[in-house]
Amino acid sequence: MAIPPVSRARVLDLMKVQCKVFSTTFNPERIRIGSRILHQRLKGPSVASYYPPRIGPISQLRKLYPNFSVMDEQEEDWLEHLNVAKSRGKSPPKKKRTAAESKKFSKKR
Repeated sequence: MAIPPVSRARVLDLMKVQCKVFSTTFNPERIRIGSRILHQRLKGPSVASYYPPRIGPISQLRKLYPNFSVMDEQEEDWLEHLNVAKSRGKSPPKKKRTAAESKKFSKKR
């Protein structure tokens, strides 16, 4: 006794019900949709735990460790450059704080 062949539509109906019961995606054409990748655990936190935490700029270090004196060579060089420029009279002008001070150099008619 041979088993009669089952129609494709009946097999697809069975697959739909099976996917609903087991909450899987129904993909009868077997198209690559990436659901397997999306259901995997995220690797970011475990990979990030291999590396030490990043240390930001020196201003952040000063906030983290206020008891220690942390020197910033670039800031020291810039302050020295500003002091030299001020001594020669080449520093940037001061900002005007009031409307009257800013009117002093406005256009005259």
